[in-house]
Amino acid sequence: MQQEYYSHGKLLLSGEYAILDGAVGLAVPTKFGQSLKLVPSSSPFLGWTSFDTDGQLWFEAEFEVPNLKLRISSDEKMANRLLEVLTAAQSLNPNFLVDGQERSVETFLTFPRDWGLGTSSTLINNMALWAKVDAHDLLQRTFGGSGYDLACAQHNSPLLYHLKDNHPTVQEVRFDPPFKENLFFVYLNEKRNSRDAIANYRSLEFDKAELIHKLTTITKNMAICSTLEEFLALMDLHEQTLSEVLKVPTVQNRLFPDFPKSIKSLGAWGGDFVMAAGTKKDQQYFTDKGYHTVLSYSDMVL
Repeated sequence: MQQEYYSHGKLLLSGEYAILDGAVGLAVPTKFGQSLKLVPSSSPFLGWTSFDTDGQLWFEAEFEVPNLKLRISSDEKMANRLLEVLTAAQSLNPNFLVDGQERSVETFLTFPRDWGLGTSSTLINNMALWAKVDAHDLLQRTFGGSGYDLACAQHNSPLLYHLKDNHPTVQEVRFDPPFKENLFFVYLNEKRNSRDAIANYRSLEFDKAELIHKLTTITKNMAICSTLEEFLALMDLHEQTLSEVLKVPTVQNRLFPDFPKSIKSLGAWGGDFVMAAGTKKDQQYFTDKGYHTVLSYSDMVL
């Protein structure tokens, strides 16, 4: 019998970087995600095939089971990362992959891999569901991170997320602002490596408690504000606060200094998506500059 699991992608609207240290972040699951399907197979090995949003095969591998070893792959680096996840899942659940059942795995993305909406987090969550292990534990044994992306994978509504004593705390919120038709997301044509960005953040010296307090306050106000003007002011304050800590200019100052309204980085600064505010005409501003992936709030957020 086929089994299939599905996880939502993610966007972190506030709290980036400091969410690793306990700041509260506002996160939203996306309408895009990834599925993992288990298919009966006649092979004694675990076959793995991954397909992108266009249905094109982008990765395949084969593993020995239950004593996990890589046999063949189209991308050895990718295969070894996957082997790390499989091994970690087995260490959390010793019964995983030892039933002798012959199967293969197929994964399907509904968003381009370079969008940064959670190729890894959706995989981790699907793997945790399959292996019957805690997704946060599996994340910490493999990719690391705050885990907000796993919360998005598992929930169907916006949420406030923070780590307390390294334990994830999730509160679903009704974030459905009346001005959401004025919010949109622009892909910067570049995927940023989150681990590199986190390493840089960790190397900086600053008042961590003050940053956590500032961004948590901004996040909570963003979650409840009812006017676009207030939301834009909070976006700008968040950007300026992190710019001072990271010692890098905001994305608006760096790339879009003549944009008349507000722009906010999402996740690792310098890549993936930004959130902007404005009208349809304002969206054309980005298209004219060569940023052709522009999605409305309603098209992006679940």
